Amino acid sequence: MAKCPKCPPPGAPAWLATFADMMSLLMCFFVLLLSMASMDVQKFKQIADSMKNAFGVQRLIQVDQIPLGTSVIEQHFSPGQTQPTPLEEIQQSTQQQTEQLDESPDTMERAKQQVIAENLQQIADQAEEIKDRLKVEIDQGLVTVGTKGFRIVIRINEKGSFPSASAILQPGFEPVMDKITQSIAESHGKVIVAGHTDDVPIKTAMYRSNWELSSSRAVTVVQYMLEKNQIDPQRFLIEGHADTHPLFPNDSQQNRAANRRVEIVIAQDEALLKDQDPSLRVIQTDSFPDKPL
Repeated sequence: MAKCPKCPPPGAPAWLATFADMMSLLMCFFVLLLSMASMDVQKFKQIADSMKNAFGVQRLIQVDQIPLGTSVIEQHFSPGQTQPTPLEEIQQSTQQQTEQLDESPDTMERAKQQVIAENLQQIADQAEEIKDRLKVEIDQGLVTVGTKGFRIVIRINEKGSFPSASAILQPGFEPVMDKITQSIAESHGKVIVAGHTDDVPIKTAMYRSNWELSSSRAVTVVQYMLEKNQIDPQRFLIEGHADTHPLFPNDSQQNRAANRRVEIVIAQDEALLKDQDPSLRVIQTDSFPDKPL
């Protein structure tokens, strides 16, 4: 049978094999690029071993001892210095700041208690300084000094300070008031001046009740300290309690004399005091101090 002149020669064209090889190599090349976009040591090792076997570059090296573990990248490539992207730097910085601010409740509570203890120690030291300044007056029974929480309590007894049923300072008590004024001026915080009386009713031309008498005595003390121009008037708070907050039961002359007093309370860090003891929601000047006065 005659050969058909229009039929193509049998088999694939000669150029097709070369083209197919080139396409295969290009596909392998892009596959390698894709696989190395995110470096995985295990996958890279498998690919490297496969490439060495495929291209016949595997070598056998005689060794006398067991080789130590080395990095696959270090064996085949020179080390390169990687530079983090701006996004990675921002994320890393944010995570570090978050870790620094992430404190456990126990750590925060310990830090809080440490601050409270330091403030209490400072108040105790300041109270001791006031005691040293008023040592003579304390020995004479004119004043007493103590602490209660975050407050320093300077208690002016009626003895030597005010005549009976009067809110006028006795002559000779000014040096005591000068020392107290100096102590208040050197301190910081709110100054609560509260007057107290016993339970014996009073009704005179000047004072209609113990309420007026206790308030007038507190005003007299504040007015004396303000005349020295050493203390900011906004620090003062005046209270008159009459006989509603006695230190002792009014059942003897000695107890009644102790209840007639003017208390000067230096309240410092009152917010911490409230947070430490929820029951203390207001400033109180009539309860017994933490330390004996």
